[in-house]
Amino acid sequence: MLENLSERLNTVFKKLKGRGKLTEQNIEDGLKEVRMALLEADVNYKVVKKLISNIKDRALGQEVLASLTPGQQVIKIVNDELTELMGSRHEDLRLSGQKPVSVMLVGLQGSGKTTTVGKLAVFLRKKGKKPYLVPADVYRPAAIDQLKKLGEQVGAPVFSSDAKMDPVDICREARIAAQQQGCDTLLIDTAGRLHMDEELMDELCRIKDALQPSDILLAADAMTGQDAVNIAKSFDSALDIGGIVLTKMDGDARGGAALSIKAVTGKPIKFIGVGEKLSALEPFHPDRMSSRILGMGDMLSFIEKAQSMVDEKQAIDLEKKIRKSQFTLEDFRDQMASIRKMGSISDLIKMIPGIGKSKQFKNLEVDENEFVRIEAIINSMTPRERRQHGLINGSRKKRIAKGSGTKVQDVNKLLKNYTQVLKMLKKMNKGGMRGMSRGMLPF
Repeated sequence: MLENLSERLNTVFKKLKGRGKLTEQNIEDGLKEVRMALLEADVNYKVVKKLISNIKDRALGQEVLASLTPGQQVIKIVNDELTELMGSRHEDLRLSGQKPVSVMLVGLQGSGKTTTVGKLAVFLRKKGKKPYLVPADVYRPAAIDQLKKLGEQVGAPVFSSDAKMDPVDICREARIAAQQQGCDTLLIDTAGRLHMDEELMDELCRIKDALQPSDILLAADAMTGQDAVNIAKSFDSALDIGGIVLTKMDGDARGGAALSIKAVTGKPIKFIGVGEKLSALEPFHPDRMSSRILGMGDMLSFIEKAQSMVDEKQAIDLEKKIRKSQFTLEDFRDQMASIRKMGSISDLIKMIPGIGKSKQFKNLEVDENEFVRIEAIINSMTPRERRQHGLINGSRKKRIAKGSGTKVQDVNKLLKNYTQVLKMLKKMNKGGMRGMSRGMLPF
């Protein structure tokens, strides 16, 4: 996500930090490179011009030139201005009004609307809401079936739409059905087109007039850069959207849409799609995104991901086991599974300040299949072997390797890593387990 922009900016800042004292010329030269990096990232040129002007005005002031750490001060100013550019603060989904409230998902065909509806259902269920999914796209082949399958995956009811029905009638009937089933939020998957047209906008306006939705979200493909900004302007002009979901931010997104869309449209980015899994939807925080772009990590998002995957009772039970030196291979496997649920390990590492941009981790490629192999190996052991790893001798290793489709060397590697974890936990026990977060082990 935004890696090219982040690398370019960090190169500039490294040069500035390397100078003991900054002059106006040093700052001018640095800002020229920042300008080029932003333009190459497909940020709107008017937005870049205003941003650089704001940074320059502050960077040439006494707070920088007279500072003992002028390079750091410039980075702080850039961080502040980027945050302000993207909206300064997170804006929540609007869910006020008589239940069930309606949220419309709009956008062009292929922007990720239907998948985003499924992701929003997962997000809302975690918040204690009861979403009801409404397939109102009667034109795209299999759109209705796709949303029904997503509903089954996330455990949310789906209205039984028919391709012959009028989309407005679908939404009206779905609201009644949702109310009868005790659901509090309608998530409406509307039709899209390959391009903007009057027929599409007329249909969306009719749905809006019929339901008076509490929020209208535009699903915009981050991979399209400035096109996403122009699309957002067009949809906002017709519908007065409430916010944007930038999809496919895990792909080769240059950053132009994320940095331009709020400044150009005045409408906030509320969520970003960061993967194919239905849990891969993150609330958008301008300050955290700015920190990521500048290579400063994002510990708050990291902690939130960890907390969302940890069951408090299981965490307490695990802590008791560790204190009693009863941490088994089954516990090892379960902790690995929890970490996997948080997302890509490479992406998680980048969230940790100081680590994500270090030389050791910069080009790190984590083999996610390693977790699958570990789980297979542990599952091929008997319950007794998982609780007493000392029983695993040569013949047992061969049996375990054969049962898991791996090699004896893989079994040895797992056991070696596990014993190292046990040693580390023993040291932590002696130190009172200081610094350890409940339920999350630093493997």
